[in-house]
Amino acid sequence: MTEGSVILRRATAADGPALGDVWLAAWRATFAFPPAHPDDDVRRWLAEEMLPAHEVWVAADRDQVVALMALSETFVDQLYVRPERIGCGIGSRLLDLAKSRRPAGLVLWCFQANARARRFYEARGFVAEAFGDGSGNMEGQPDVRYAWRP
Repeated sequence: MTEGSVILRRATAADGPALGDVWLAAWRATFAFPPAHPDDDVRRWLAEEMLPAHEVWVAADRDQVVALMALSETFVDQLYVRPERIGCGIGSRLLDLAKSRRPAGLVLWCFQANARARRFYEARGFVAEAFGDGSGNMEGQPDVRYAWRP
């Protein structure tokens, strides 16, 4: 499938189940450690807490949600792409959208072990500002704070 068939749009309540599916698929394909919460809790959190409280965008290919991004005032809180769609430009399109919606700058956290994501963010102008030992996240994994400051 080509990137051209993918549209970016604001997520709706009907996307709730798909948000969880994308997040969990991406997590399992990326990390050797499990999420901090059971699958049903992750799905509920995305649909019932993240979606109403954040600006959530999805990338959809026809009727299938293939990626999600959640923005708060200054943070990219979530950016996950289905594993089989990584490398198709979808994450870049979502990040470009985030930059256009937050032109003053953005911050995000990434696990240090996620080398692919770190390369992705660094290639798009994000700079590592701080490194954590894992005590600041539920997973207990070392992380890195990135910032994009135009």
